[in-house]
Amino acid sequence: MYQRLQKLISAAGVASRRAAEEMIRQGRVTVNGRICAVGDGADPEQDEILLDGAPLCLQQERVFILLHKPAGVVTTMSDEKGRKDVSMLTADVGVRVYPVGRLDLNSEGLLLMTNDGAAANRLMHPSHEVEKVYRTWVRGEHAAEKAQRLRRPVETDIGRMGPAQVRVCSDSGSEALLELRIHEGKNRQIRRMCAAVGLEVTRLLRVAEGEIRLGELPAGKWRRLTAEELRYIDSLAAGDGPAHA
Repeated sequence: MYQRLQKLISAAGVASRRAAEEMIRQGRVTVNGRICAVGDGADPEQDEILLDGAPLCLQQERVFILLHKPAGVVTTMSDEKGRKDVSMLTADVGVRVYPVGRLDLNSEGLLLMTNDGAAANRLMHPSHEVEKVYRTWVRGEHAAEKAQRLRRPVETDIGRMGPAQVRVCSDSGSEALLELRIHEGKNRQIRRMCAAVGLEVTRLLRVAEGEIRLGELPAGKWRRLTAEELRYIDSLAAGDGPAHA
């Protein structure tokens, strides 16, 4: 993104904007080999910016967003099969952000994305037991009754998975809407757990992760995290933040 040089120098933590202007007046700043004047600008992603002959090291702004991932979008930054991926939905963020964890192709809802790799690793680490909440539409004979079995550990096709908290929101016998809360994050976990008790998931929507909630954000849209949500993420690093929704 094209910006004034004094702003870029200030953002790098080298000097105030006023002091940066003086550096530029003194001829100490070049862009692509050309000595610059006050008022000049550059794009740090494309231009070579030197201060006293050394590259200007910019401090990257930390960005955390919440994306409402629609079904049919892959949770990758590119896809060899040419399918729509989350990078296409977040191209207007201004910086390149990466998914924190995954949502499978046919699942929807809350997906956190960031350029802060350390914070992403904290969120995904099993020791924090960050609770994930899903609205889960299922079908199968006596669906609501079978769902109660998810309150206990179940054996799936990839091994034993821990219990879920289960709330039946609606029940029509062969179909039910459930709210499921889990702390693990294994591949296709909700679908595998439901299959293990004889239920087919027809729709899966993640609505919360820890203290961060999807709310009314439309599918395909994103928003930046609030200051309160960022404090929650930072609290995980110190080990003193609640991990439940």
